[in-house]
Amino acid sequence: MDLCSSSRLATVLSLIVLLLTSRGVSGATFTFVNRCEYTVWPGILANAGSPRLDSTGFELLTDSSRAFQAPTGWSGRFWARTGCKFDGSGSGSCVTGDCGTGQLECNGLGATPPVTLAEFTLGTGGQDFYDVSLVDGYNVPMIVEGSGGLGPCASTGCTTDLNQQCPAELRTGEGNACKSACMAFGTPEYCCSGAYSTPATCKPSAYSMLFKSKCPRSYSYAYDDPTSTFTCTGADYTVTFCPSSPSQKSASDFTPVTGDTPVTGDKPVTGSTSQESGYGSGSEAGLTYTGYGYGYSGSASGYSGFGYAGSRTGTGTGSGEAMLADGSWLADLAMGDSTRAAAPSSALQFLLMAATGFSILFSFHCL
Repeated sequence: MDLCSSSRLATVLSLIVLLLTSRGVSGATFTFVNRCEYTVWPGILANAGSPRLDSTGFELLTDSSRAFQAPTGWSGRFWARTGCKFDGSGSGSCVTGDCGTGQLECNGLGATPPVTLAEFTLGTGGQDFYDVSLVDGYNVPMIVEGSGGLGPCASTGCTTDLNQQCPAELRTGEGNACKSACMAFGTPEYCCSGAYSTPATCKPSAYSMLFKSKCPRSYSYAYDDPTSTFTCTGADYTVTFCPSSPSQKSASDFTPVTGDTPVTGDKPVTGSTSQESGYGSGSEAGLTYTGYGYGYSGSASGYSGFGYAGSRTGTGTGSGEAMLADGSWLADLAMGDSTRAAAPSSALQFLLMAATGFSILFSFHCL
């Protein structure tokens, strides 16, 4: 192959690489879809340093949708508010997920727990990171799906109605939301705070294992990183509330361990848990997946169904997704506090563009 032919080939390859690694100025499109049998009022909160989108709170009727454009590097969270009442001026409040502004728009305020959260960090020319978190509790089923992107781009979320299975001590009001153990009891071991503020000391609890058994791809507690954070490059995303599904089958990877008769009241259960990891597969209503996961086992004194034994096949120490040794920044991402994005830098994009331009100029010389 002569030098000119090599230059033409290099030009084509450079253009392909540039297209694959650059999202451009358009960013990502987020489309919200409501499949619930009732109206929801999605809330949007941009993290510090990210611009607000066209709306921070809006009404979404049953079987309707609305889309928003987000720029590259944007990070933030989405959730559904329910039971809202707003007057003609937009003043009012919601039963779950209320953002405390007294208005339809959330205007920079986050959701009042308990609430199901979808969280995103869009890469600048590279990988996006996203998750569905139950760390702040649960109020509605939710699925996140990517389209048109490169990489794993797995769907994630929680299709199970956890309000129907919420322990009495975590249930709110009329049972329209389910608290996290941290919100219910406020102790360091449940909140991953104080002496329990690291992945080594904060372990899954009997309550987080209940959430995890029903929604294996969602964050169940602050350091639940390996099975809960997902990546995709250059995709658009659809966030669906109450996604329709053919069955209510729970994840086949997790089987309840029977125990004593449930107790009621506002005291936390006691017990112990352990976990092991491996490569496995499973399914949840509307979600089928394979990959690195946790198997949980444990017991809870005086409580039934809160120890879950996980099954796994194969061995391994990673999922192929970017993760630091202690997982701490991914935990920050789950809590909406991370400003980091593992993505090719703008400098890399500049070098690719420069190389492409040089190749094009050399190709003209060969004409």
